[in-house]
Amino acid sequence: MSKVSIIGAYNSKFGAFIEKNKETGEIKDTKTIYELLIEAGRGALLDAGLEAKDIDAIYVGSCSPDAFANQNHIATVAADIHPDLRLKPMTRTEDACASSSVAIYDATYAIESGRFKNILVIGVEKMNLLNTKDMTHTLACCSYFPEEGAKGMTFPGLFAEIAKIYRDHYKLEQTEFRKMLATVGSLCYKNGFENPLAHFGPDSFMAKLQLFSSDKILSMPDEGKGSNLMIADPLRLHDCSLVSDGAAAVVLSSTEHARAMKKTRIVEIAGIGHSCEYLALSKRPNPWTLDAGKNAVQKAFAEAKISINDVDLVEVHDCFTINQILTTEALGLSKEGHGGFDYLEGKFTRDDKCAVNLSGGLKSKGHPVGATGASMHALIFKQLVGEAIGVKAKKADIGVTFNVGGSAVTNAVTVLRRI
Repeated sequence: MSKVSIIGAYNSKFGAFIEKNKETGEIKDTKTIYELLIEAGRGALLDAGLEAKDIDAIYVGSCSPDAFANQNHIATVAADIHPDLRLKPMTRTEDACASSSVAIYDATYAIESGRFKNILVIGVEKMNLLNTKDMTHTLACCSYFPEEGAKGMTFPGLFAEIAKIYRDHYKLEQTEFRKMLATVGSLCYKNGFENPLAHFGPDSFMAKLQLFSSDKILSMPDEGKGSNLMIADPLRLHDCSLVSDGAAAVVLSSTEHARAMKKTRIVEIAGIGHSCEYLALSKRPNPWTLDAGKNAVQKAFAEAKISINDVDLVEVHDCFTINQILTTEALGLSKEGHGGFDYLEGKFTRDDKCAVNLSGGLKSKGHPVGATGASMHALIFKQLVGEAIGVKAKKADIGVTFNVGGSAVTNAVTVLRRI
């Protein structure tokens, strides 16, 4: 079975691409889901140095384009990237926030089967056309609806429950725990400030706040203008990722075929771990840890024949600051129950042996849910080929993406290695 590699990648700017009339509430779309998908697809093809006619199939990851943007059957929009893509097979995958990581995996399996040589994979989401209530409901449909979404449980609420279980299981003092979460958030803000594609990047209003230390976040008032509001105890506003619009794409080929095409920027998918947990939080035996996440890590590392000591940088799924701590532990970068202490000690920065979320993560880069997995892969690819977007890794031979869907239900871990 031949290995599969990424030979080109593209990440759009992430943000809220709308104009809202404050008086009428009317929302104008300034960059549509169609424009985002087409931009990312064309950008990845250009980066790979391939023509549209060279592509055998297209896979598109998107979580809820019907609810967010009134468009199902979204994969077929890829035909508008170039006329030569018309009549190609096009498939959409959906696994909540891990939708485009799973699209990459399905494309990988298709190349490994020998049926296709080159595949374009795109992740896309347009979230900001909905008001907060409708957006929250749409995302809640990715929970176990009968006992979570239908009972008014939101994703901040679900991860708040996980945070409380984690805090209580490891007997962490509340003030100390709050500082751990703020330290994680501030690290992502600091990295995202240097990412020109980030939702909260150098040109954003958030850049003026300079929330680059836990003390800055902790000093914010609890209420009123400029506050760090409690969203779902113990998670506050600055513990939560962003509601973003955006797209990202990668071009996949077999490593052998990439070499035959004399490609010089080849990043191999050295290992894949795809593991799923019970959808309902109430059914999980150990909700203070990511059992399925650890299983996905073990699978990916075993296939790649590496350990965490071989990894130079990771992009992890910080939909909420608590999940950055959980994924850090699941990867083996921290001992269980000790991730927060490691962040307090200043670990996982750009100067550490293994840097975490140099892009700014979902907290700062943004989180257009269907695009997040593809974005993680695209940005690690750029790091490994020496074309970092934003903060450059100290060393970049092996990178890992850790993308989750739902309340850490779908866990997608990829080991990427520069050839």
